[in-house]
Amino acid sequence: MFNKRLKIKALLASDDTGFEATVMGWVRTFRNNQFIALNDGSTNNNLQVVASLGLFEETTLKRLTTGACIKVTGEVVASLGKGQKVELKAASIEILGDSDAEKFPLQPKKHSLEFLREIAHLRFRTNTFGAIFRIRHSLAFAVHKFFNDKGFIYLHTPIITASDAEGAGEMFRVTTLPLDGSAPKNDDGSISFKEDFFGRSTNLTVSGQLEGELAAMAFSDVYTFGPTFRAENSNTARHLAEFWMIEPEVAFNDLEDNMNLAEAFIKYVIDYAMQHNKEDLEFLAQRLEEEEKQKPLAERSEMGLLDKLNFVVNNDFERLTYTEAIEILKESNHNKKKKFQYLIEGWGVDLQSEHERYLVEKHFKKPVILTDYPKNIKSFYMRLNEDGKTVAAMDILAPGIGEIVGGSQREERLDKLTARMKEMDIPAEELNWYLDTRRFGACPHAGFGLGFERLVQFVTGMGNIRDVIPFPRYPKSAEF
Repeated sequence: MFNKRLKIKALLASDDTGFEATVMGWVRTFRNNQFIALNDGSTNNNLQVVASLGLFEETTLKRLTTGACIKVTGEVVASLGKGQKVELKAASIEILGDSDAEKFPLQPKKHSLEFLREIAHLRFRTNTFGAIFRIRHSLAFAVHKFFNDKGFIYLHTPIITASDAEGAGEMFRVTTLPLDGSAPKNDDGSISFKEDFFGRSTNLTVSGQLEGELAAMAFSDVYTFGPTFRAENSNTARHLAEFWMIEPEVAFNDLEDNMNLAEAFIKYVIDYAMQHNKEDLEFLAQRLEEEEKQKPLAERSEMGLLDKLNFVVNNDFERLTYTEAIEILKESNHNKKKKFQYLIEGWGVDLQSEHERYLVEKHFKKPVILTDYPKNIKSFYMRLNEDGKTVAAMDILAPGIGEIVGGSQREERLDKLTARMKEMDIPAEELNWYLDTRRFGACPHAGFGLGFERLVQFVTGMGNIRDVIPFPRYPKSAEF
């Protein structure tokens, strides 16, 4: 059998020596015509492979360039060098794939994140992105484990949908109609989607929430974890056009239950990554520390990455209402000295990222859960509070990135929900299927959405969301 390989991570974790092993991977460096640093992606740490002088053909040695893929069989021996307990004394080396040293973009030197975004198909081979995507994997696994252990049903909601869950209208259209102007038209000149594939206008989903609510009315506890799409022309370090969302919907939960679930969930998945990706997190913490040193003193984080993660896991999140938050922001020196780009002048404004980060990073210095937002800045499905002005909404704000979770208790009262939809010009006939959940056995229920990439950003300490998804999609960019 060709692939009888041992993973480098397993080899380096063991003290065993004196046995034959086969490893396969990519050459990071080859020095003194003798020492190969080999990596197979299972860890950031390289295995030192020793090609004893005189044992191998000169033609083979010349092909041991950075990026080349090789198979090595030899004896695992105790290492005399620093930094590793064992190394592999090569008996045979087979070149599986050559790499032209002159053209390979990832030479053994430091590369900027901007440059690596341009070669996203190769950036996985760097230490930084190796660490990020192993952590991303662990977080994704922890998401499923958390909900599975609590008895939730994992629901696959549609990617192509006719509904706009957010009422935002920033959607990618899905159509098979011709784009050359020859598509069939209605009498008023608008495009007739009756001739389209689905017989109606459809788009890529912005959320699986509404469908999740349907299932929660049967299974009680459900969650979705899938791709979502926003045609939002935001060229920022916080936005993507395609990203992954985790959305639990829970029957018989109120707003407080919802907050408790979200806080427990965030703590669980972060703790899981800390337990299973210690080396990768230590590497990224060191990287972030070096990055912070380049910033002016006033802009540096007070906590290192590992301290920040430990702090989140081990402390209760601060909980306060939107009204209380507005008062804090309005009275802050930041606002009085006009340091905010968007000044807080009164109740009812939508909070910007700078306001969220001020609350989290300057005022409370811990994650914050804001509740009871004005109804005018929130979605139609959120439960109206007794005051008639606010809704039972909650957002969780995290250091460094602002909003990481958005959720609410859902409006289960049919009359209130239909009145709200009318108020917001949302046609009830198009969501008749959704309203059926309020007609037949309605119950209090709640849920939230967590942008997975923002979670990965928070845990890895990366400053740009484009660096925590394998192939980022954003305005004017759909490479690979």
